[in-house]
Amino acid sequence: MLTREFLLKADCKTSFGDIDEALFWSCEKRAASLSATLACRPDQSPVWIFGYGSLMWNPIFEAAEVAPGRLEGWHRAFCLRLIAGRGTVTAPGRMLALKEGGSTSGLAFRLPESRLHDELELLWKREMITGCYLPTWCELELEDGRNVTALVFIMDPRHPLYETDSCRSTIAPLIAQASGPLGTNAQYLYALEQELGKRGMQEAALTRLAAEVRALQSHSAAR
Repeated sequence: MLTREFLLKADCKTSFGDIDEALFWSCEKRAASLSATLACRPDQSPVWIFGYGSLMWNPIFEAAEVAPGRLEGWHRAFCLRLIAGRGTVTAPGRMLALKEGGSTSGLAFRLPESRLHDELELLWKREMITGCYLPTWCELELEDGRNVTALVFIMDPRHPLYETDSCRSTIAPLIAQASGPLGTNAQYLYALEQELGKRGMQEAALTRLAAEVRALQSHSAAR
């Protein structure tokens, strides 16, 4: 599993697998992206991060508060071709992102203002290795009724790793076989399924996908 210590020490160019030079974002480019995002910060209210994938069970950053929340207008989709971390260029998997439409339940993390920049730098190192996401300020409704402004990592549909076809029959075989330095693609999917179930946020489409991936892996192991 990805750890804070690993990420702090990681060389992004080599630690996650082979990344095409044309896709790789340098630390300078990540820093510029973070600065541009903070320049668009709507106000000086606390900064929240919306976690809808691995941030839910392995956030790594330090949060002053964690609360369930719902994001309207976006839904989970395995639409990001995975060539590093839990996949490779020759055997790519699929990573989760957000696509327009619907809604998504997840966890909101309030970052401490005193450590804001350090925690965001670490988050950018984790999420923006190839600049595949659009860090976007969105309104988020927390479970307790509060409305907060949260930073959300949304798929950039212009990115070379964006995949338009994210239907189950296409992505299940990819997720079933992909692996990389951080583990298997299937482990990621199963961890997400478990976390959503634990929090009462189950999604039927994701449950069906996990079942199909398990069936594919069982069939492969039986051969």
